[in-house]
Amino acid sequence: MKVIISGYGKMGHMVEEALKRRGIELALATEDVCNVPRDLAKECVCIDFTTPDAFRANYPVIAGLFKAVVVGTTGWYDIKDDVFAAFEKEGTPLVWASNFSIGVNAFFAAVERACEVLKGQGYTPHVEEIHHIHKLDAPSGTAKSIAGIIADTLGEMPEIGAQRIGEVPGTHTAEFTSGVDKLSFTHEAFSRQGFAEGAVAAALLTEGLQGVHEFKEIIL
Repeated sequence: MKVIISGYGKMGHMVEEALKRRGIELALATEDVCNVPRDLAKECVCIDFTTPDAFRANYPVIAGLFKAVVVGTTGWYDIKDDVFAAFEKEGTPLVWASNFSIGVNAFFAAVERACEVLKGQGYTPHVEEIHHIHKLDAPSGTAKSIAGIIADTLGEMPEIGAQRIGEVPGTHTAEFTSGVDKLSFTHEAFSRQGFAEGAVAAALLTEGLQGVHEFKEIIL
C-alpha cells in the first residue's frame, strides 16, 4: 500500500511518522491534493487531515482521484449526504471518523452499552469536551458523535459543553446523572499521535473495502 497525505501540518507529520513505523510507503505529502497526478493517485490511499473549508472544496475531486480515502478532518458533517453520495457515485471507498483514536472508539462502544442499560432509568446525559485553542470547530466532531450515540441509544440528546484551553490534545467526558448517582466515562488523549495511528490503521483496512464507512463500523 502507498499513501498520499493531504494536509502537511502537525497531523500530517504525525501520520508520516506512523507510516514509517509500519513500513508503509509515503508517496507524497501535499497541501494541494487536487493536483496530484491521476496515475499516482489511483495507486494510493489518501489520508486527509486538512481544514473543514479545504475538505469542503476538495472532496468532489478526491472522491474520483484516489484508490481510497481516509478522512480525519472534522467540521463538514452538515454536508455528509453530499460527500457520501460523491464517493458512492465514484465507487471510491471512504472511511471517516470524528476521531480515529482506537481508545476513543472503545469509549464510543462503552458509552453505547451504558446507554442500553440506563435507558428508561431516569438518567440525564451531558457531554463535555476540552481541546487546544487552535481547533477550528466547537463542539468537536467527537463530542457530536458521543451525543449522537447517546441520543440514538438512550433516547435523549445531551447538552454539549466545549472549552478551548492551551494545547490540550483532547479530553471527552460523557456523564449520566440520576437522583441517586452519577456515572462518568472519560477519554483523555496524551497527544495527537493516537489519531494518526488510527488513521493509518484505517488506511490498511481499505484494501478490498467498498462503500462509505465510519471507522467504528470496521474495527468494533
